Amino acid sequence: MGTFVLRRILVNIVVFLAITVGIFALVHAAPGDPVRMMINPDQVSSGSEEFIARQRHELGLDRPLPVQYWDWLRHAVTGDLGYSYVSRQSVTSAISERLGPTVELMGVALLLSLAIGIPLGILSAVRRNSWLDYGTTVFGLGAISIPPFFLGIVAIYVFSLKLDWLPSAGMTTPGVSSPGDQLKHLLMPAILLGLIAAAPIMRYVRSGVIGELGEDYTRTAEAKGASRSRVVLRHAFRNSLVPLITVVAMSVPALMGGAVVIEQVFAWPGMGQLTISSVNQNDYPVIIGVSLYVAVLVLICNLLADLLYAVADPRVRLG
Repeated sequence: MGTFVLRRILVNIVVFLAITVGIFALVHAAPGDPVRMMINPDQVSSGSEEFIARQRHELGLDRPLPVQYWDWLRHAVTGDLGYSYVSRQSVTSAISERLGPTVELMGVALLLSLAIGIPLGILSAVRRNSWLDYGTTVFGLGAISIPPFFLGIVAIYVFSLKLDWLPSAGMTTPGVSSPGDQLKHLLMPAILLGLIAAAPIMRYVRSGVIGELGEDYTRTAEAKGASRSRVVLRHAFRNSLVPLITVVAMSVPALMGGAVVIEQVFAWPGMGQLTISSVNQNDYPVIIGVSLYVAVLVLICNLLADLLYAVADPRVRLG
């Protein structure tokens, strides 16, 4: 186990370095000039190229790209991701301030997706080709196909404007700091994000359990007198956990992508809003910092998934 973990960590370090090169190159190759986004439009239109050149020199953007990357990497390994071109705030501080709300939203959404997807997937497999199976199939396809921003707008229209049950934006009501108020603001974005993530979990659980129920060992267990629930939960579901672990591990970074849209719709002050504003302003250091956060999240989820394989299935050996 220890050798496997060490080997995977070393591989992840190499992959991470390759990711940093790709992110750095792509961000700097994107259209737009961060300096022209920062300065007054009158100064740009007046043709003050000297002013623009001076700003680029102060930010180090006039140096060759490999030199910029090496200088950034030297600081990044110590935790210094640079400073925002727009707010002049350190990237680490900007991400830290927005990380809490996003983790809260993603955590609740992940729990909801598991609580919804796993039971519905098992019921669909057990009652295959029934009205319940068809209904969950329609639900899953709809949750995957409908854009998150459209679901968010519809939810705001119905539950905020028409029914006035839930607030439409923000984390709290101005002047109110009660847990109940925070929960009301959290419900709509978390439920929508959880429903979107529950759809693939449900489909994979259904497919895995149906496959295991067709195996000889499940029929043998039933022939020996094991109850249907025991056969489904203790045998079929457990042996179908390996692909499910992969789906759940990959749904965590996917939730981050969905949170970018959902946070924008519901004005949730998390990483999503930070990402959108940074892209609009060509704020290179913040864009790179957020991208690295997502990359690290993917690598950690992959490593955890590999370790959980051996826990879920004794046939899997890490070596």
